Amino acid sequence: MKKVTSKKHIVLLTSIGLSNVGGWIYHIALNLIILDMTKSVLAVTALYILKPLATLLTNGWCGSWIDRVNKRRLMIGLALFQSLVTAILPSLTSIVFMYCTVLVINMSSSIYHPTSMVYITKLIVHGERKKFNSFRSLVDSGAFIIGPAIAGFLFIIGTPTYAIYINSVAVASSALLMIIMPNVEKSDGMPKGESLNVSIQVMKEDWKIVLNYARKAGYIVSIYFLYSAITVMTWGVDSLEAAFSKEVLHLTNSSYGYLVSISGVGILVGAIVNTVMIRKLTTSWLLGGGAVVLSLGYIVYALSGGFEMASFGFFLLSFALAFANTGFDTFYQSNVPVEMMGRIGSLFGFIEAFIVIIIMLLFGLLAEVISIQFVVAGGSFVMLIISLPLFIMSVSPSKGEYYSNT
Repeated sequence: MKKVTSKKHIVLLTSIGLSNVGGWIYHIALNLIILDMTKSVLAVTALYILKPLATLLTNGWCGSWIDRVNKRRLMIGLALFQSLVTAILPSLTSIVFMYCTVLVINMSSSIYHPTSMVYITKLIVHGERKKFNSFRSLVDSGAFIIGPAIAGFLFIIGTPTYAIYINSVAVASSALLMIIMPNVEKSDGMPKGESLNVSIQVMKEDWKIVLNYARKAGYIVSIYFLYSAITVMTWGVDSLEAAFSKEVLHLTNSSYGYLVSISGVGILVGAIVNTVMIRKLTTSWLLGGGAVVLSLGYIVYALSGGFEMASFGFFLLSFALAFANTGFDTFYQSNVPVEMMGRIGSLFGFIEAFIVIIIMLLFGLLAEVISIQFVVAGGSFVMLIISLPLFIMSVSPSKGEYYSNT
């Protein structure tokens, strides 16, 4: 039985890896295509707004759908749809149509993420989740290294268009792997007598259910939104990363490229250490400690005066990311009721996406009015202030029951 479970894990991690590698290839290629079409950095920046905007358009209702359908079939359908739509991108000549198509792709991804979280939670038993999440962090970090490397090679032998097609194939391959994965549902679809059409009334009832859960599960919701707040701040700071490196640190294009590479090394090393030491690290310390070190890395980067200090900050924050994500995912999977995880994750994600858009616009405005360094440093210190109560709440002995089943 253990051997079978191991094979399921490998197939699932391979599917995730293919999708992530394709995602990085797509991300870099799309940026170059938009830049070539518009010659505008602002047009490229607008791509980053489309992701949280897609979440706003989908996550208010998709949770009601996710919890009522077969997760594996939905994941396969979404991935194949995303692969098909992505393949259409290179043939588009209108920038407006391209943005609309990218928005549709992002909407598909916004539905896919909470669906996959429910599927993984149902598939992986309690005692194996922390180990699986550590390996998933390793796969994600590998994709961060491999994806851009493949994209760079494709740009040498061809054009960014080739990279878009490669991503389409990678996503389709990820979907095909999911076909051989087991069905984790008690039934193959909707309960008898229910419809796939989610009405406004059904959504209102589901929102009430989530709100009632949030009132009763105060500690779990507090941990979720504290970690979510840190994630939101990283979005804001990262949106100014290139401008900060060029205008404040005065780095050349090649030096900035090295800085990004060091970040990739930090993620990979952190994921390897996390995987090797996972049995000795508790979920509470992974979550709380990882968040604090992540924030400290951002502070070192924000206060740096040159390449060396910025490199250390980049390495530190990237190193901590694998630990923090593993801790949070394991905590979430072990404490949020799986039968309503789609609705909870979607609605909480909706709130997070709304705040992300506000923070990114606010950071951009403040960077213009005050200074980029002030905003990056301020955002990093706010991140640290948020991480401290998260750390205290996570490692508190009185809250051990929330981590004992992980």
